Amino acid sequence: MSAESGPVIFIDDDEDVLRAATQMLKLASFSPSVFGSAEAALARIDGNFDGPVVSDIRMPGLNGLQLFERVKAIDPEIPVVLITGHADVELAVAAIKDGAYDFISKPYANDRLLVTLHRASEKRRLVLENRRLRDAVVRSAGDIPLIGEAPTMIRLRETLRQIADTDVDVLVEGETGTGKEVVADLLHRWSRRRTKPFVALNCGALPESVIDSELFGHEAGAFTGAQRRRTGRIEHSNGGTLFLDEIESMPPALQVKLLRVLETRQITPLGTNETRSIDLRVVSATKADLGDPAARGDFREDLYFRLNVVTLRIPPLRERREDIPMLFGHFLERASKRFSRPVPDISAGVRDRLVSHIWPGNVRELVHFADRVALGLERLGTPIASGRKEQAVSSLPLSEKVSLYEATVIRDALQECGGDVRRTIEVLGVPRKTFYDKLKRHGIDTADYRKTAIG
Repeated sequence: MSAESGPVIFIDDDEDVLRAATQMLKLASFSPSVFGSAEAALARIDGNFDGPVVSDIRMPGLNGLQLFERVKAIDPEIPVVLITGHADVELAVAAIKDGAYDFISKPYANDRLLVTLHRASEKRRLVLENRRLRDAVVRSAGDIPLIGEAPTMIRLRETLRQIADTDVDVLVEGETGTGKEVVADLLHRWSRRRTKPFVALNCGALPESVIDSELFGHEAGAFTGAQRRRTGRIEHSNGGTLFLDEIESMPPALQVKLLRVLETRQITPLGTNETRSIDLRVVSATKADLGDPAARGDFREDLYFRLNVVTLRIPPLRERREDIPMLFGHFLERASKRFSRPVPDISAGVRDRLVSHIWPGNVRELVHFADRVALGLERLGTPIASGRKEQAVSSLPLSEKVSLYEATVIRDALQECGGDVRRTIEVLGVPRKTFYDKLKRHGIDTADYRKTAIG
């Protein structure tokens, strides 16, 4: 056997069994810790324990099945092996279905137990290694939109660390492109929920007729066309994190249902009277100031107060301009590597753009700009709008300025993607129907960009 088989916790109320198990495990190069009761063993088990747990089912006080439930609550990925007599086999099988690693019937051969423990130890090592890798990614520059040394960003990162491993619901406020989903993802990855699903839903991207089923699910036959059961996003996120983007776009009728879920932590899918308990954390995001009644509109005040147990605000780029050069440099290097191009020198025109532009699209717009610079598509020897054109643009109403900016972003993305619609939609992060609606509104023909695609 391997010289690095690792630790094992072995629990049995029979001292003779413990002595024999200690000898067997040491000979197999394990590092055993033996206990005569489940209560004593639990004091040594935490989320960082790096081996399997073996327990007899029948013990005085806390029995093996109760121990398994306690261990699962500490970390569901700690392998638990149950030793069972013939009369307890059905209980052990039920525990396997509930997440126990394995069960072994008495009397058992030592080789059978050792094979199981070696496999369980290897599984536990892989689980902990993957967690360490994920944590390393989080500590690295992988969290791009949260790079920055502006005081607001430093405070935001500190707050995320403080609340990540709590179960409070969080409301994230920020303009388009500031990184609200990144914040939600970090809250999930920095929490003990990281081994469970992170489920995201954009409330503004789905029609009202679809979002109900997407969120709450339905049973087969619940309505015309419901041919099979669908698990809703809320139920799918059980044990993990549910991220609701553009929460301000949720239809009023669904707001009532969501409020009930948040208050009871239960759901009743369409087509059934069965109530299902769920364990989830809700992170919602909004572009609007929901604390302002005028901006809130038809968004329910009671739902707002239920969602914002903790509110995080992500500052727009214009409020942390000192971070823009560092962010742009990082994005430019990343884009150059992705496009297999040398990192270009930053021209005076690019520097002027970084300093003077207000970046209404925030980090997302900065990323696209860096991509275009890396591809050599930006020509910034002179301002984009000057003279009469600058005066004409400045005199436009706000709605027309926004429309002009939107059309420019779409054209730039099409240029960058060589007219490839699928890639353009991915770059812009919009639903396909929304993309085609905007093409029609702005009179943009994708064929024009396929003709000029860089070869």
